Amino acid sequence: MAPEGAAPEVGPDQVDEFIEAWRLERPDLDLGTLGALGCFARMKWLTKNLAAMAEQVMRRHGLNAGEFDVLAALRRSGPRCTLIPSQLSALLMMSRAGMTNRLDRLEAAGLVERALDPADRRSFRVRLTDKGRAVIDAAVTEHAQLVNRLDAVLSPDQRASLDEALRALLRAFP
Repeated sequence: MAPEGAAPEVGPDQVDEFIEAWRLERPDLDLGTLGALGCFARMKWLTKNLAAMAEQVMRRHGLNAGEFDVLAALRRSGPRCTLIPSQLSALLMMSRAGMTNRLDRLEAAGLVERALDPADRRSFRVRLTDKGRAVIDAAVTEHAQLVNRLDAVLSPDQRASLDEALRALLRAFP
C-alpha cells in the first residue's frame, strides 16, 4: 500500500484527472492531443520533483545548483580537476562575469583555488581543492543514489524506451 498522500502504484493519477477534465470541457480536442498533454504534464511533474530532491541534496552539502555545476564540471574534467574560467563558462553556458562570481564564492569556501596559468600568464586555472573534491564526490554519490532509487521502478526495457523517447524529443529543439 502507498503511504498517505503518495500516488497509487497503478491506475489513474492526478494527470489522468486533469486530462479527463479537459476532455469534458473541450470535447473538440482529440485524444492524441490530450494524450500528449498528459505525457508532457507528467514530465513536468517528474522534473519538478527531481529538481526539488536534487536541491535538497545540494543544500545538505552546502551548495546551490550553480556551485554544484561548477564543482561537477571540474571533477569530471580529468584527473587534475582543472579548467580555465572560459572553459567553465562554455561548459555551463554562462557569462564569464557570472562565472567569476561563482568562482569567488567557491574559492572563499575553500572548494576551488585559482592560480596563474603557466602557459598563459593572462589567464587563470581553476582547480578543485581536496575539500572541494570531497564535497562534490559526496554530493554526486548521494544524488546518484537518489536517481538509482527512482530508476529502480523501471524495467530495463522501459528505461531504454524512455531514454530513446527523450533523445528524440530533445533533438526536436534547435
